[in-house]
Amino acid sequence: MNNDVMPAASLRTWIGFVAMCLGMFMAILDIQIVATSLPTIQTALGIQTDQMVWVQTAYLTAEIVAIPLTGYFTGLLGMRWLFVVAVCLFTAASAGCAQAQDFETLIAWRIVQGFAGGTLIPAVFSAVFLLFPVRSQAVATTIAGVAAVLAPTVGPIVGGWITESWSWHWLFRINIVPGVLAAVVATLTLRGGAANQRNPRAFDVIALVALALALTAFEIGLKDAPTLGWGAPRVAGLLAVSAAAGALFVVKTLRSAWPLVELKCFADRNFAIGCGLSFALGIGLFGSTYLMPFFLGLVREHGALRIGEIMLATGIAQLVAAPFAVMLERRVDARWLSIAGFALFAGGLLLSSRQTIDTDAAEMMVPQILRGAAIMFCLLPPTRLALGQLSERLVADGSGLFNLMRNLGGAVGLALIDTVIFSRSATHATDIVAKLQDGDVTTAVAIGIPRDSFLEQVGQPPDEFAQEMVRPLVEKAALVHAINDAWLIIGILTAIALLLVLFVRRAPRTA
Repeated sequence: MNNDVMPAASLRTWIGFVAMCLGMFMAILDIQIVATSLPTIQTALGIQTDQMVWVQTAYLTAEIVAIPLTGYFTGLLGMRWLFVVAVCLFTAASAGCAQAQDFETLIAWRIVQGFAGGTLIPAVFSAVFLLFPVRSQAVATTIAGVAAVLAPTVGPIVGGWITESWSWHWLFRINIVPGVLAAVVATLTLRGGAANQRNPRAFDVIALVALALALTAFEIGLKDAPTLGWGAPRVAGLLAVSAAAGALFVVKTLRSAWPLVELKCFADRNFAIGCGLSFALGIGLFGSTYLMPFFLGLVREHGALRIGEIMLATGIAQLVAAPFAVMLERRVDARWLSIAGFALFAGGLLLSSRQTIDTDAAEMMVPQILRGAAIMFCLLPPTRLALGQLSERLVADGSGLFNLMRNLGGAVGLALIDTVIFSRSATHATDIVAKLQDGDVTTAVAIGIPRDSFLEQVGQPPDEFAQEMVRPLVEKAALVHAINDAWLIIGILTAIALLLVLFVRRAPRTA
């Protein structure tokens, strides 16, 4: 892509780009703040417990289907009008969610909201390479990256504050003013040729249905696998449907002269490696923002607001590291920055695998700082590797696929985490009980049993009262061990991504 000879971006372009980042930020933030307040929504609308998961699943499934279609929609509408239409639709759906009076209406609006929000993320990242010359792309990517990864970090504290201060309706209403503002500003400022360039393609209904079916079945299959078991007929059937539909989509796409999604992006080795790094980042990023509130809520028994306050450390470290990431990205080879970023991020994940029942904010500070400082180095260089050398015609499709891989990595990571927690909790509980029966004082003290009380009971059959007193201590300790196992697994998977960097083809100096 020859945008290294583009003139410097105007102030108007920067303002329009920031408006796009605002819209993307609200779409990502929405996921986290709603997750924080699901019990409140459940009580207000009288939703059954086994149906609550669909409040999030409906959004995430629609989002993951929309992301790879961004290239098609960009060609049809142009980047400017795609963003304006998507952010307006997202805003309208947010208002619809706030007014929902029953479960079915809420789910319908969440689907619309997720589909619209899904196009905003890749649209912003493609704008980096379409609107700005090379010398400005690091700054633009940093702004977009901060917006993308800061939203999950501040989500718990925003969601907790809204829930405790106002009503659940404001979880959705807070999107309205920023959404309208972003749409108006983008309409007025993004007037350049690149922002309005169109390249419409033929609409392939079969490919669209196959893509939607493949991604939807995959997302739902991963959601059900931890509870039903990976070998359960429902899970196996969903994953089989996903594989078959995915194969049909690939065949249709490769044979089409005007494909719905340009899979030829993967012919570029650096793009494929960048997508692999994005997948690994998704595992670690989504996994860490899931495990922290999970531990703090169930083990430490903190409320949503306190959880958000503790998790702010990651966001602050990220903001502090961002300007250094921009400076180094201009001067240091992307391969070395990627290695440093993923090594640091993996280190932060692995440090969290040593938590105990008493671990709280102070002990979580260093792992959070490491992860927060590493995030921009895990995002900036892989983004340039993946999109920096694509032709202008392929950037929008490439951005959609690149961001899709991060979301798929997150979905796989969450499924692995839940599987580990469900399976390993029981195993750890059995081990703890066996040690207690053998008179292991260290284990007894570690799970919260007073030393003297335990020694008095050693060698005597425990009565029913003692069993009932000890059971919750054993369950909590087993849960902590299982959570540590999950931290360990996602840390190892993130570290393995370092091997991908060895195969990166060095880009020309001018790029």
